[in-house]
Amino acid sequence: MVTSPCAKASKAGADILKRGGNAIEAGVAMAGVLAVTQPHFCGIGGDAVWMVADDTGRRTSLLGIGQAARDLTSGHPIATRGQGSTLTTACAVDSWSAALSYSKTHWRGSLNLGELLEPAILFATEGYAVSPSQVHWLDFRAEAIAGWPGFSEIFMPSGQAPKAGSLFRQPQLGKSLEAIAMEGARTFYEGELGARIAAGLKTVGSPLTQRDLADTRTRCAQPIHTDYRGITLLAPPAPTQGITTLQAMGVLSAFDVGRLKEGGADHFHLAVEAIKQAFLERSGVADPDYSQCDMASMLSAANLQKMAEGVSSNQALAWPHLYRQGDTVHFAATDASGRCVSVLQSIYYDWGSGVIAGDTGILWQNRGAAFSTDPTSPNALQSGKRPFYTLNPGIALKGDKPYLLYGTQGADGQPQTLVMLLSRLIDFEMAPLDALRRPRFLLGKTFSDSSDSLKIEADAGEETLSRLAAMGHQVSPIEAQSPLAGQAGIIHIDQDGWVNGAHDTRSDGAALKVG
Repeated sequence: MVTSPCAKASKAGADILKRGGNAIEAGVAMAGVLAVTQPHFCGIGGDAVWMVADDTGRRTSLLGIGQAARDLTSGHPIATRGQGSTLTTACAVDSWSAALSYSKTHWRGSLNLGELLEPAILFATEGYAVSPSQVHWLDFRAEAIAGWPGFSEIFMPSGQAPKAGSLFRQPQLGKSLEAIAMEGARTFYEGELGARIAAGLKTVGSPLTQRDLADTRTRCAQPIHTDYRGITLLAPPAPTQGITTLQAMGVLSAFDVGRLKEGGADHFHLAVEAIKQAFLERSGVADPDYSQCDMASMLSAANLQKMAEGVSSNQALAWPHLYRQGDTVHFAATDASGRCVSVLQSIYYDWGSGVIAGDTGILWQNRGAAFSTDPTSPNALQSGKRPFYTLNPGIALKGDKPYLLYGTQGADGQPQTLVMLLSRLIDFEMAPLDALRRPRFLLGKTFSDSSDSLKIEADAGEETLSRLAAMGHQVSPIEAQSPLAGQAGIIHIDQDGWVNGAHDTRSDGAALKVG
């Protein structure tokens, strides 16, 4: 089974499984298509984080995270868009190669990158029907787009956003993908394509060079984990916020959630308060090469108990948190042998930096905006450093075998969405689609709301909203099935190997079962 936020990408992954390919190979095929058809959320100018597991007990995380440029002076300015945000390299393409190397070594994978990128190249060169999501984000950023180098020529060639359903082509991106397919992933970093990328970035004033690209490598790391009701939850380690999701679930495990009304005020309240406790410790998460991050202590039983003791059963804690923005796509796959991947691929904000790398058609990420300007911060900008990372795809194990694959778009909202989904899947034993359809929350500021309110989808019901307000939450209802609540995907695998999955009804995606 596969799931992704784009039906075309899901089909590409399903087709690979039908051919006898494994979950990683299906994942790479989906990653390629998503880099074309979801340009507002991800692309080859961005990064990717992979979680990988199989039923032999083997598990790993592949951190495809680019690093800051070498040539940065002290006090280098950080911008949210434009060249001042193009401070980090892009590791998504290298992560595809690293995943395929893992596939060949451990899963007897036989498909190469060129074969797997064929659907992506076809959609880039011959076109695809524009999604409503792509149109929405073009309209939303209409005023800012004029200042983004090379952007309008590619994404608004007629001077205005294309209509949903119209045919959209990206021929320059198609040629870049063809070069990667023919020459291999490292051409993006060390070859002729890499030279053109570096030249294009230099033209707009980015500090990145081809030497920085050549230094870019995916890191293989052991996942971090915690227990929740006898289920082992896996997450990627620092510099990702995977630990935030695990801490929130660890706090929630101290309460008998299953006895509560699912989706009622008490259920929402405990989930929200667990998130607050986890976010209070999140400021210490940074690149472990540059800053100590004791994840074992953060996930210890003593620390989780201390955090749980900070939760009142009937009173909301104030929300003293600095907002982080970001968008991404989640996709996942499991094959006939029970091998699994759960992946997030991103360019950080919607439309990333807005900067096109020369004539390559590649939209570059603005992940540099995630660094801090405070020199005392663990996440302060430094040459060669990886920024704090919101991406945290997850895999849950039951009896040491993959049980749940999950992840969501949404930056700060990722742990918040995942806490509600995991509680519904585990505490209330809901099916993936049922869990995804239920109302969710988003705490704190967003790109469209500067208040630190608790935004809850209106279908939670007036009684729930009123009771939460009485507990001290600053409740702000949002529309049901709101895109603010994330676009998640879930695959459930029972102990007999039967699979069931879904992608968010808030997205344009699909889950497809093979066989």
